[in-house]
Amino acid sequence: MSQSRLVWPVAATLGEGPAWVDGVLWFVDIKSGAIHRYDPGTDTRESFAVGGAPSFIVPTADGALLVGNRGALQLFDGAALGAPIATVPMPDHNRTNDATVDPQGRLWFGTMDDEESRPSGAVHTYDGDSITVVGGECTITNGPAISPDGRFLYHVDTLAGTIHRFDIATDAQLRDGTLFATIAPEDGNPDGVTVDAEGCVWVGLWGGWEARRYAPDGSVLMRVAVPCANVTKVAFGGPDLRTGYVTTARAGLSDADLAAQPLAGGLFAFDAPAPGLPLPAVRIVR
Repeated sequence: MSQSRLVWPVAATLGEGPAWVDGVLWFVDIKSGAIHRYDPGTDTRESFAVGGAPSFIVPTADGALLVGNRGALQLFDGAALGAPIATVPMPDHNRTNDATVDPQGRLWFGTMDDEESRPSGAVHTYDGDSITVVGGECTITNGPAISPDGRFLYHVDTLAGTIHRFDIATDAQLRDGTLFATIAPEDGNPDGVTVDAEGCVWVGLWGGWEARRYAPDGSVLMRVAVPCANVTKVAFGGPDLRTGYVTTARAGLSDADLAAQPLAGGLFAFDAPAPGLPLPAVRIVR
């Protein structure tokens, strides 16, 4: 078991969506309506109150940032959100959740029931022009994550405790997936996932106090301890992409839990055994 170290005691209610973009780590606090920026080169920490429920932040090909915010995709200029550039077709009780970008510049993102009770979530793609539902229906989607060659997509059904792998090389639909990993309930629930340069899958465990690294065959290779229960997602940064950054959450913890976990909601880091992958930029049709 490796250990993580505290980077920023930001106390996020629901820290999520870390993304390394141009030497800076961006991440969101969904429940507090905030976007956070951490620059390890200058040790600068900035927070932006944007409202709504920002759930992910990714780069765009023209140098902006794209944010999923409840039911819309919005550009972020580094200080404020702009008007929606696309609206997600989904029930009013849903919201966007996690996301990634494939080598072709397509955004893959999930939606979920914000009340966490109905199987109304699904995985969507955004090709820079339109949004398409591609499958993966469940109550809480997480991920997706894309393999280094762009062939496979990893999709998390958080409440079922499962990670599935889909071959998307020839069809951008989640069909005929295979079970990649199952997380036992006593180990927590799988949250956000990402893939490193060796094709290994990293997952944060909500209620599990750790992040895990899985080999491409689904076997556990490494565990990283975090000093709070709700671990949400790993992203890789630093000049060599070998620093793992971990977001966490205070949501769902009682007053007694929070007293015992004073660093809950913080941003943590660890030294990774392999580099991560650069996050591709979303190509937006103007």
